[in-house]
Amino acid sequence: MTLRIALILGSTRPGRRGEQIATWALEAARAHGGADYELIDLADHDLGNLDEPGNPNFQQYQHEHTRAWGELIDGFDGYVFLVPEYNHSYPGALKNALDYVYREWNDKAAGIISYGGWVAGARAAEALRLVLSELQVATVRTQPTIATHPSFHTGAFVPQEGLDTAVNGMLDQVIAWAGALRAVRQAKKQTSTAA
Repeated sequence: MTLRIALILGSTRPGRRGEQIATWALEAARAHGGADYELIDLADHDLGNLDEPGNPNFQQYQHEHTRAWGELIDGFDGYVFLVPEYNHSYPGALKNALDYVYREWNDKAAGIISYGGWVAGARAAEALRLVLSELQVATVRTQPTIATHPSFHTGAFVPQEGLDTAVNGMLDQVIAWAGALRAVRQAKKQTSTAA
């Protein structure tokens, strides 16, 4: 079965630069190949603030929007997070989306493309890595970064030199880990059904 990788646009802010980056990243991923890629724009999902009364580890969801979100997330083998830096971290909308479900994220691989001011979103990516590790998501080492000042100097996104190489390297790692972790998930499923 072909691996499925979701590119998750982690900002819902009106006028965000992330839409242009996401469009470019999706095209770059599809050109890279090795998996089926799909863009998930958090702005298209009406999650609102976390409103599930129970622990997401038990998957006893009360709301249809949570069940739909969980089913969507569960259908992927890995993720690429497109994350801007807001105040030395990543947007609250992304944290909220991560917190809605738990098991659906487990034993998957992820890459991070960060963007922002002079440090190109690096602090947001590091903060995100901490949360992803708690969700049992294995993040890969290669991390493409986009400094918004030179990349948007014309108003439109212009990838800087070397970004293609970094994205391809990250995708190679995500694909390798996603394939390995699919086997882990399958082994866990077999163990739980045999018990």
